[in-house]
Order: sequence, then C-alpha cells, then structure tokens
Amino acid sequence: MRLKIGDDVRWSCPQLLSGFYQDPDGHNLFDNYITEDGQPPLADCETLEELEKFNWPDPDYLNFDDTLDFLRNTGDFNRLSGMWTSFYHDLMFLLGMDNYLIKMYTQPEIVEKATQYVCEFYYEANRLFFKQAGDLVDGFFFGNDFGTQQDLIMSPELFDRFIMPWFRKFTEQGHAYGYQVVLHSCGAIYKVIDRLIDAGVDCLHPLQAKANNMNAEILARDFKGKIAFMGGIDTRNLLVNATPAEVKDDVRRVKALLGPDLIVSPSHEALLPNIPPQNVEAMIEAAFED
Repeated sequence: MRLKIGDDVRWSCPQLLSGFYQDPDGHNLFDNYITEDGQPPLADCETLEELEKFNWPDPDYLNFDDTLDFLRNTGDFNRLSGMWTSFYHDLMFLLGMDNYLIKMYTQPEIVEKATQYVCEFYYEANRLFFKQAGDLVDGFFFGNDFGTQQDLIMSPELFDRFIMPWFRKFTEQGHAYGYQVVLHSCGAIYKVIDRLIDAGVDCLHPLQAKANNMNAEILARDFKGKIAFMGGIDTRNLLVNATPAEVKDDVRRVKALLGPDLIVSPSHEALLPNIPPQNVEAMIEAAFED
C-alpha cells in the first residue's frame, strides 16, 4: 500500500526492534515501570539518594544492528530514526503521572534529578546511534505527547522549567549531526509551539485536528512559514465518517492553508481499523493533486 500511494517516508526506531537493549541480567529498557504491588517504582521516592539507587538503563547495553540494517536497505526514501526519546512519558510512568506533576511544586529537585537520569541516558544513546548511522538518517524523529484534547498537560511556565532545557538539547543534538528534527506530540499544544520553533524543531507531527487551537486555520495564521507540518487530516471524525468526496475537500482545504510546507498525513500516527480504505485512497489522491 505504501508503494501504491507514493509514501516516501520510512521510519525505524531502535526501540521498535527486539534485542536492541541487551542487559546481561535480562532487564528491558525502563522495565521497572510497575512494582509488584502495582505502583510506579518511584512513586514513594522522597530523596535524591533513592533516585541514585534506581536501576537506570545503561547505554553500553544498546545494540543498533537491526535498525542500521533496516536503514541501509530502505532505498531512496526520507529516513527518520533515532531513539524515541520519550522522556516526558518515562517520567510519568516512573513517578506516576499525578506524583510527577505534584512534585514539580512540592519537590522540584526530585523531578529535575529524575529528568536528568532519564535524559542523560537518551542523549548518550542518541550519540552512539547517530555516530554509527551517519548519513543513513535524514531526520531525527522523536515523540512526547505534551497535550490533552483540551490543553497542555502542564502550564507553559512548568514546561519551560522541566521540559524545555533537555528538549532543546535533543533538538540541538539532531541538528549537530546534520539531521532535520521532527517532533511527534499529540494534543492541544498550541501554547508552546512558539517555544518548539525557537528550540529548532523543523517539522511538527501529527496535528491533532480536533484538539483545541490545533486546526489548520489557527496554525496557518500563527506559524505558517516558521515550521513544517506533517498530519492535520482528522482521524477522529472525518476519515472515519465522511464520504471520499468530503475527505478530498478537506485535504484541499488543509493544503491551501498550510502548504507548501506540509506533508499530508492523518492526525494520528496510525491508520486505525475504523477508517474505510476508500477514504484513505481519497486522502492520497487529493494530496497528489496540483
């Protein structure tokens, strides 16, 4: 299907492939998300010493052979790769989402130190991978879902303190190797798109079209020409329930608003089973129209 529709992007992330993390004791990457009593492993963490004792992943156990083989055999496509670098999610899983957000107020030093442990691992993992991959990669693609359907999960002020310092380091790391930087973030992230642009993000994915302030009209009004967009074709209602003619009309609308710096794509990272194939075909046909 990808060949039929002319999809010219290929993505491979080391974490998608088995055997990429080879801990001699059999641990998986961040596999201590849930303890035996069903709680996040760092939910009760109160001191920096407790953080230090946690079984943090070791970059020396990483093996990128399968990912590199995939990239070598991809062909003439735009190749996106790099560690998924989902540090925001990892911290929520490790601390518990509510604890993570509350500790930003009550124990910010715990959040900052835990963030350092997680991000130092990803930074070194990316360094090792990019060094081996070289020009096999065109873009560093990584993801953290910063928004809900309604708004950011945290305030812009907390975002600036706890997210942006390391986020900026990761975008700079990708650019240092000559890669474009593509960020995946679902949700209503309008309030921080200016920060993402300032940090150097080249392309934003997937544009959750029905989230607050994430429609093509607002994005074009405030950010057109400052960043490229990938996505924006609604998978919540349009692709599921519309006719093929209606799908084509909406693709044309989004293209007119966000083009030419637009990659037509669904507003979700996957085509879910409730989307009729004829609507996928209609989206592609309209994407290739002049």
